[in-house]
Amino acid sequence: MTPPLIVIAAGGTAGHVVPALAVADALAAERARVVFVGGRRAEADLVPAAGYELETIHVEPLHRRAPVKAARAVVVDAGALRSARRIMRRLRPAAVMGAGGYVSGPVGMAAVLGRVPLVLTEADSRLGVSNRVLAPFADRVCLAFPIPGRADGGARVGSSHARYLVTGRPVPPPATDRAAARTRFGIGARETCVLVFGGSQGARSINHAAIVAFAGARFRVLHAAGERDLPHLQAPDDRYDLRGYIDHFGEALIASDVVVSRAGGSIFEIAAAGRPAVLIPYPFATGDHQTSNARYMEQAGAAVVIPDAELTAVRLAQEVGGLLADRGRLRAMGRASAALARPDAAREIARTVLAAAVRSGSPRPARSGPESGV
Repeated sequence: MTPPLIVIAAGGTAGHVVPALAVADALAAERARVVFVGGRRAEADLVPAAGYELETIHVEPLHRRAPVKAARAVVVDAGALRSARRIMRRLRPAAVMGAGGYVSGPVGMAAVLGRVPLVLTEADSRLGVSNRVLAPFADRVCLAFPIPGRADGGARVGSSHARYLVTGRPVPPPATDRAAARTRFGIGARETCVLVFGGSQGARSINHAAIVAFAGARFRVLHAAGERDLPHLQAPDDRYDLRGYIDHFGEALIASDVVVSRAGGSIFEIAAAGRPAVLIPYPFATGDHQTSNARYMEQAGAAVVIPDAELTAVRLAQEVGGLLADRGRLRAMGRASAALARPDAAREIARTVLAAAVRSGSPRPARSGPESGV
């Protein structure tokens, strides 16, 4: 039997691409062939490095506060839709998975127009623009968080299953060898370690607060500041490991005792490692979804939340110091964090995509010869 071909639309940030790669690995384990469609940002490096084919289209996000840029994006994205439809006609996928973000818009719409089953994934506690537009046409929408009004049904007309499914956010398999992880980062077995990070670009408010808050601390600090801010930062002492980027991030999580971070999709990686967290949501995230993400962990007892507007070095030092001084609370938060983990998210989404392909009568062999026009 010919393996089904699945197209995954993912791009923009590592936060969209890395979970999509986890699903791709789960699909490959089920003997499906996976082809990515994306732009020229994080996916241009991450997808080929993971061993998957990448078809590129030129697509831009809609700029809500810049009318001229928004108008240009509409023109560019119309061209992206034409390109995506050509790719669909050439590859003839059995199903398409949209991983969220602006790349998913034209690729998902091309799937809808071509009557190809579409499964969407949403990594945040609020549907993004592309997913809001495409959700009414999707076979399934896989949610990282329960979203009021969306996580409890919404069956598609003519379908016997609910449209929305809470799966959690796909993450790479977590590291499990704490001793080896600590050896990698030069952290002693009895030392306490605080991990600080702010996403792929770093977080300026966290970077500056952390360096002042933890200067002279008795514990170790492992801080991924992002390449943008790194040249302007200086580690306060030799117990403070300041880097732009951390390779083997899963090992950094398992090596730490407390995590200080933003509250994007990475909170599921924190949960997978069973780590307590101090979360500082990015205040300009669309729909303030990072605050919702952070409150989700806080309400479960897994995190302390500091609004970005209230973040100071003194407040950060107090919150982290208070947690480290109460080992019983720290252990309880770690257990609460681990309870939020969804280790089977990638496999569950992969099976959902394959089920959609089967309902469509897949697999569809790719066309050979010259590709057709729109």
